[in-house]
Amino acid sequence: MLDDYAYICEALADKKGIDIVSMALGEEATISDVFVLVTGNSETHMKTLTDAAREAMERRGLTVKIEGENSTNWRLLDAGNVAVHVFSRKGREFYRLETLWGDAETRRYEYEL
Repeated sequence: MLDDYAYICEALADKKGIDIVSMALGEEATISDVFVLVTGNSETHMKTLTDAAREAMERRGLTVKIEGENSTNWRLLDAGNVAVHVFSRKGREFYRLETLWGDAETRRYEYEL
């Protein structure tokens, strides 16, 4: 299942996203099947990552809703089965989604050089 959304991780990696993680929530969650998490190092970087994820998802025919577009800590791109969370470092530490969904299958995206 996580392989189906690797294109999002690749788009985030192309924009130098930090600590990219995908999580298969499956039946544990009613909100999305997959979360993709990424950290940006500034507000500008968070906007760049948000735009890159949105464009990649829309190219695949997904309808994307964005929440917190002006937030300095957390932005959410919701496309139903997949949700992308773009965090600042402070926001990622505060919300700790990896801990909250600790039982989910998790894959860290490894950059290809």
